[in-house]
Amino acid sequence: MTILHTDIYRLSIPMHPFTIATGTMHYAQNILIRIHTDAGYYGVGECSAFPMIVGETQATCFEMAKDFAALWKGKDALTIETRMQQLHDFTAFNATIKSAFDIALHDLAARAAGQPLYKYLGGKKRSIETDLTIGIDTPEKMAAKAAGFKADGVRMIKIKLGKNGPEDVERVKSIRDAVGEDIVLRVDANQGWDFDTACNTLQQIGPYNVQFCEQPMRRWDDHRLPQLRRHSPVKIMADESVFDHHDARRLITAEACDYVNIKFAKSGGILEATKIDGLCAQHNIPCMMGGMLESRVALTAFAHFALAHDNIIFHDMDTCLLGHKMDPVTGGVRYNGYFLEIPDTPGLGADVDEAFLQQCEKTTI
Repeated sequence: MTILHTDIYRLSIPMHPFTIATGTMHYAQNILIRIHTDAGYYGVGECSAFPMIVGETQATCFEMAKDFAALWKGKDALTIETRMQQLHDFTAFNATIKSAFDIALHDLAARAAGQPLYKYLGGKKRSIETDLTIGIDTPEKMAAKAAGFKADGVRMIKIKLGKNGPEDVERVKSIRDAVGEDIVLRVDANQGWDFDTACNTLQQIGPYNVQFCEQPMRRWDDHRLPQLRRHSPVKIMADESVFDHHDARRLITAEACDYVNIKFAKSGGILEATKIDGLCAQHNIPCMMGGMLESRVALTAFAHFALAHDNIIFHDMDTCLLGHKMDPVTGGVRYNGYFLEIPDTPGLGADVDEAFLQQCEKTTI
């Protein structure tokens, strides 16, 4: 299956402002690609640039996508590892835009096999329920939002923290008081605390039955994670500290975390995410499937991947529910309440509406 050309779109989706410890997002700054082949159909991939975490912007992703598309023109789309190695040989890092190309190749491969992507990856259907995330605000406003989530049927809430330790404790306390004991609470500091703040805050939120804390400190403080983990009553999940399986091995060897959050925008797509999950599974480290601010295109890829990996037991797959003001996606995964329904159409099973794409900046290589 030969690659003929690639369409690249700036897929900008307006959002209600969403705040985490490292910044506020007003748009989902995404890239959509379609890799056209001589088989008569194309593969679809998407990524979401989150510069304060991965160091890529929509603009850098758009430019790198042009170079990647040129490298692949005339090449075999079904030799996925070879194609991705071309990108790694061409440039270091840039995992976010690489993930869009990885997803598109897997879409093509699954379509060629006549299987939905999860079956192509060796998975089977099972229940996937997502949490819903609350961005940073005052404790009172966050508690009110959490109560609204519960009334809407949410059973797991992820709380963004990392601005101020004492206020973060009050945020968790207020939310627990508002939702009661039957709701699962998770927290995510997004690297916002130093060691002392992390230690004090985690000890103080311990009584509120918090399932885990994602990324309490900056990744350059990873050497202090084992010590923090020993002192924390809350289990530690590595997120920004794990981009690839080498990072995962480093943290596992140091006994630095209990769980790992896998995101394609960090790993570069399905190939590397598979290595991360496999290594974690070998060492009894359960994983979570997470994302940035992707549309339902990439979300569908996340869901297919999660179905193919039993070690993924946590699902933070609310990317489209975090304030997107519109949904331009056709097909793909659907929310049934907060459970995800994954399509059985061949390949990924998701695309973007043509009318919406006509409004987007586009180039073809």
